[in-house]
Amino acid sequence: MQLTAYRTAVFKEAEDLPSFIRRHVPMLKEGDVLVVSSKLVCLWKGLSVPYQSRKQKEALIRRESDAALKTKLAWLTVKSGMVMTNAGIDESNANGKLLLLPRDLYACAGQIRRALCRAYGLKKLGVIITDSMILPLRAGVIGAAAAYAGFKGVRDERGKKDIFGKKLEMTFVNLADALAAAAAVNMGERNERRPLCRIEGAPVKFVSKTNAAEISYPPEQDLYAPLFKAGRLIQRRKK
Repeated sequence: MQLTAYRTAVFKEAEDLPSFIRRHVPMLKEGDVLVVSSKLVCLWKGLSVPYQSRKQKEALIRRESDAALKTKLAWLTVKSGMVMTNAGIDESNANGKLLLLPRDLYACAGQIRRALCRAYGLKKLGVIITDSMILPLRAGVIGAAAAYAGFKGVRDERGKKDIFGKKLEMTFVNLADALAAAAAVNMGERNERRPLCRIEGAPVKFVSKTNAAEISYPPEQDLYAPLFKAGRLIQRRKK
């Protein structure tokens, strides 16, 4: 694979995101995957709130999450089927505002993809909206796919054989998050101003209709389910 991150102008709130991408990404070709920072999507959709106080932010976190547990370092939350800190609400690179993640991120990814397919004359194009995530018992953040469109995000390896001929029984490969993590290394987390990354040669199967359910896993079957239960995150928080 080849990854190219693009340095851009500062994206303005309510600016047209597909047009912004076209100005900064000189070329996309069949079979490419474009990774887009979730911050651009938040601003594109006008989902910013002036920061007032910690109390205000915590109220927004509880409002925006399906389940929330306050911890020493942050709120551990579930939103749109994903575990994330603070319901995805972000202060970094927000110029004194709080950026809120749209709940319809997959619709946003599809909208971006359709606009870019028309603009670049493409049929096989993937789009990933990436956000920073924290893995349990690991220091630091990594990039993860908050949503994607145009390709199968999960590859089923069950029934295939390993190098010794043993059939795999449970293996799924999470391509969407793996690609997002690779792109995030090039995009950066600070003042790099590289919110877009083109991936050439990604080993994915392109599709015209994205199945968002393929990457979601039932909480009660998840490996971390005992931790979720202990933290009261497996059941929807009462409003």
